[in-house]
Amino acid sequence: MNVLMLAPGYPAEMPYFTRGLQRVGASVIGLADQSESALPAVALSSLSAYLQVDSYSNEDAIVDQVKQSARHMRIDRVESQWEPLMLLAARIREALGLPGMTVAETVPFRDKERMKQVLDQAGIRTPHHYSATTASGVIEAAGKIGYPIIVKPIAGAGSADTHRVGSREELDRILPQLRHVTEVSVEEFIEADEFTYDTVCGRGRILYQNVCMYRPRPLIARQQEWISPQTVALRDLSDPGLQAGIRMGHEVIRAMNYRDGFTHMEWHRKADGEVVFGEIGARPPGARTVDLMNFVSDIDLFTGWAEAVCHGTLSQDLSRKYNCASIFKRAVGQGRIQRIEGMGRLMAEFGPHIVNVDLLPVGAPRRNWLQTLTSDGMVVVRHPDLETTLHIADRVGTDLQMYAG
Repeated sequence: MNVLMLAPGYPAEMPYFTRGLQRVGASVIGLADQSESALPAVALSSLSAYLQVDSYSNEDAIVDQVKQSARHMRIDRVESQWEPLMLLAARIREALGLPGMTVAETVPFRDKERMKQVLDQAGIRTPHHYSATTASGVIEAAGKIGYPIIVKPIAGAGSADTHRVGSREELDRILPQLRHVTEVSVEEFIEADEFTYDTVCGRGRILYQNVCMYRPRPLIARQQEWISPQTVALRDLSDPGLQAGIRMGHEVIRAMNYRDGFTHMEWHRKADGEVVFGEIGARPPGARTVDLMNFVSDIDLFTGWAEAVCHGTLSQDLSRKYNCASIFKRAVGQGRIQRIEGMGRLMAEFGPHIVNVDLLPVGAPRRNWLQTLTSDGMVVVRHPDLETTLHIADRVGTDLQMYAG
């Protein structure tokens, strides 16, 4: 099987998906807007051929270039794990008559308003919502829904440019910050705990599933710089408190007619037990969460995804051995990392349960914490017992400190 892989070297996890395709027997043709020599080594060593394009923004030219290449190079599948290129991948599939998501099937995964319309029609509980392209449209939608509301980009990923708005006065202050966003979704604010439902699907079947919880919910984590946000992958998916969300996840995937690859869904569980859909992407979760899921079961989901899309199977042992938490650290101060304190004590106390430490080194410039969840680095911990996992994660949050200056 020959697989055209869009952006095989970017973002950072993509080389491992590219390698996964090679490991399950595919010949991988890379397509990207950088020179072949600039690709990360893992991606470069996994490719059998490479197409360089001038710019991702010129989709018509890319489709024509791929059609020309397909005259002398067989292409059986087109894959993209990077959300901005999903529609391009769909256009290439349609141009070559290949299986996989069409443009019409892809649009609801990219357009949050269309997404919720599809799920509304399927009877799935979504936040009350409207789309808006003007400031007056946002104000009108807020009046219909009632405060508090969430305002976020229609085609965004993650929590960038996402705002909780509690009043008309607050909305007036926030609207100037959204001038660069073409279209936004205005939604009912759901006061609830927030979880993920992540899957790998093959031929329309869910082959792997995962649930993470966020501590605290992402909007709170984005508002307070001192917080060390956590993503916690849960070992026990039979927990009664998760069942309604997992059932909703199955319903969403059916309603969206999803067949092959990763999905990443977010959902809310209110204090009264009601579950409410958040959003879904036809892609893996970000912020190194695939690594987190791998640590839960000691597996390789980069290769598992490739097996699912190429062969419709996932043959690894998926038994869940651990709860696993990523703790994202934000340095105190601005400038370059000056020192890191507390890691030695944590390793002495919890060493066997700390499975990954990836912090910016001393001397590195501090990252903008508002632009990236991974911030100035992360620590991953795991333990079979959930309360113990959360205790270790909280200790990393409080005892490990990074200082910049």
